Amino acid sequence: MKGGKNMRKKLIAAMMAGVLSAGMFSTGVFAADTDLKGEVNTFIAASLSNAMEEIQKDFNETYPDVEILYNADSSGTLQTQIEEGARCDIFFSAADKQMDALVDENLAKKDTVEDILENKVVLIKPKDGETKVTGFENITDAANIALAGDSVPVGQYSREIFDNLGITDEVNKMEINEGKNVSEVLAAVSEGSNEIGIVYATDAASVADKVDVIAEAPADALKTPVLYPVGLIEDKEASEDDTAAAEAFLEYIKSDDAMKVFEKYGFTAYKADDASETDDKDAEATEEADDTETNAETETTEEAK
Repeated sequence: MKGGKNMRKKLIAAMMAGVLSAGMFSTGVFAADTDLKGEVNTFIAASLSNAMEEIQKDFNETYPDVEILYNADSSGTLQTQIEEGARCDIFFSAADKQMDALVDENLAKKDTVEDILENKVVLIKPKDGETKVTGFENITDAANIALAGDSVPVGQYSREIFDNLGITDEVNKMEINEGKNVSEVLAAVSEGSNEIGIVYATDAASVADKVDVIAEAPADALKTPVLYPVGLIEDKEASEDDTAAAEAFLEYIKSDDAMKVFEKYGFTAYKADDASETDDKDAEATEEADDTETNAETETTEEAK
């Protein structure tokens, strides 16, 4: 009987260990497989660098045999590299435009692509720097500006703001220090090379001791939401281990544990359901307006008779 009790204790202990292993991540969204190994080439927008470094460390605590190789640059540059055949397993873009292009070219796996983060665009100056600029509306009062190129998402957002404010021509006459990605723009302003610059809110927050935020982009000037989609890329050179590791890392990036890290760095979780609900409400409003117009036309016709 004593041996039977010991056996039961061992069985219960083994079962508990299995439960704890399966629920290693508190959310239950991410299932751990500690035997995983492989190499994951991950292309990330430069603005994600700080958060993704921490996420990699957290991931490797569970998967020490998975090597995450980051390539951080502007989303446009990363898109071009993928199109030219660079090895990539996961692409994390700072805009839908670049990801959509890769999906259309059958380079990104459409069923894995998802918008998961949202950011803001802000106008910055060097810490305690002097400028007459008080917002995007009088941006041309500055002597010069650091601005990302038009192939870079934050550069595209910046130009959308200028267009909507009707100041594009005036901005183009300014002395512009064009950066190939948002990191270069941030560096130019934080080092005092430029009077002002336009970056993401998360970038400004990462060097809060070196830059001041002048203003956030007005909602009516930037109508395109700053979304970050992530998804798997077709990698024909990947081994089965590499593919499994990439799928696991993508799953972790989308997990609640990873989202806590993103939020710590200033990102906001993007919920597609919220957008769908807004779209549904807009569609309902449009349908109601159409019905009202149709009824009014019918009444007018009846009166004419």
